[in-house]
Amino acid sequence: MTIRVLLADDEHLIRGAVAQMLDLEDDIEVVAQAASCDEVVAMALAARPDVAVLDLQMPGSQAVPDGIGAASQLAGLLPDCGSVIVTGHGRPGHLKRALAAGVRGFLPKTTSAATLAAVVRTVHRGGRHVDPELAAEAIAAGDSPLTPREADVLELAAEGAPVEEIADRAALSVGTVRNYLSSAAGKLGAANRHEACAIARRMGWI
Repeated sequence: MTIRVLLADDEHLIRGAVAQMLDLEDDIEVVAQAASCDEVVAMALAARPDVAVLDLQMPGSQAVPDGIGAASQLAGLLPDCGSVIVTGHGRPGHLKRALAAGVRGFLPKTTSAATLAAVVRTVHRGGRHVDPELAAEAIAAGDSPLTPREADVLELAAEGAPVEEIADRAALSVGTVRNYLSSAAGKLGAANRHEACAIARRMGWI
């Protein structure tokens, strides 16, 4: 039986190369290619793939911000489609978010074509595969100390928004935003919000 694959990556050259390599496998066929998170959902509903191989960081929207968001949507809309995240930025927080979203494969972009094909088969059979190094890093890092609200505010701050704009976008008072930013910085051992944003980004917590 041929495994039908949807491949998503905003870098056309990489997506085309991976598609060609997967199509060399006798039991795998790339039936759809997407360049953004929103395209993933639309194309998956049209093509009905067995497995979706998704880049973590693709252009998205507020509803579907990245590859993990797309995988979460697919889990709800097409529960028989297993998702694999492939990323050049494997952070501990990303792995934990992915697993919570129902992703069944998580790999770095340094993965060989043969390994990717093997993981596609494993996921299609209902199994899971997480890169061992990424798994070890995630275990060592522990869980995020940030509350969901602190993470939301810090993510807005990471975009460079001033406190007043963050308050408006998060529907909070300016004082509450300052408190969340201060609390987040304290939990992360950061001297200021800019350093806190950098630490949280590096860990994949925002």
